[in-house]
Amino acid sequence: MSTAFNYKHLYYFWVVAKEGGMSRAADRLDMAVQTVSAQVRELERSLGYALLKPAGRGLVLTDAGVTAMQLADQIFQIGESLPALVRDAASAPSMRLAVGISDSIPKLVVRRLLQPVLAEPHLRLICHEGELDDLLGDLALHRLDVVFSDRPAPANPNIKLYSHAMGTSPMAWYATPAMVRAGGRKFPQCLADMPVLLPTAHTAVRVRLDQWFEQQGIRPRIVGEFEDSALLKTFGGSGMGAFPAAEWVHDDLLAHYGVKRLGPCDGVVEHFYALGTERKVQHPLVLRVLQGAS
Repeated sequence: MSTAFNYKHLYYFWVVAKEGGMSRAADRLDMAVQTVSAQVRELERSLGYALLKPAGRGLVLTDAGVTAMQLADQIFQIGESLPALVRDAASAPSMRLAVGISDSIPKLVVRRLLQPVLAEPHLRLICHEGELDDLLGDLALHRLDVVFSDRPAPANPNIKLYSHAMGTSPMAWYATPAMVRAGGRKFPQCLADMPVLLPTAHTAVRVRLDQWFEQQGIRPRIVGEFEDSALLKTFGGSGMGAFPAAEWVHDDLLAHYGVKRLGPCDGVVEHFYALGTERKVQHPLVLRVLQGAS
């Protein structure tokens, strides 16, 4: 990037792209059209690429402009949130912990992982759930302090990520009391006669569950697949089908979903990781979470 790169020029480009033309951007900025146009041209000159091109009576983004716009969105969205974040930090003593939660990881497990910090008197816990790639993007931009996942961090040439093992849990099968009674003593063969709920293939444990069925010689009647683990348990608790879950949260499963343990899923283990951008963790609350898992 040229040393002539200027964030003010980037801001003018960002407004032009959002407004779809120089005139509307000039009105929003309360500046002359010629001034705004000159500032955008200066940005294009410093970057070495055209970012906008004419389309009808307006302007559209070039391929380079799309990339520049995506990054500008991130930069200025963070900038817009800065005053509120600074005000909140100054107005009350708090220990802020922003956690990303992969939609594949059981939410009851997340609560267990966070247990070491929940008694912090000034804790301000912010949880974001989503797909792992999106959460890792937010982690790279320091919007998140840590990400919980069911798999280690993927290789990424743009950012160095570190995986901290948080523990493992054997899996077991759960179902409503009526389904457990109907299954009798024929576990695991009874699963061939029951409706079954499974996590979708985007979870790390799904492959291991499929292999387990194959080893048992069972062809399951799958009636539902869920990306969200809490949703899977909710439907399982309603009687839609038997479902697998980490035995780490056995007591919570029985208390919250009214189900019973049908039998073990021998050999299938779910892994849990905390992903971060630091080899030596500096955030005191993240450090406390990691120490709680050791």
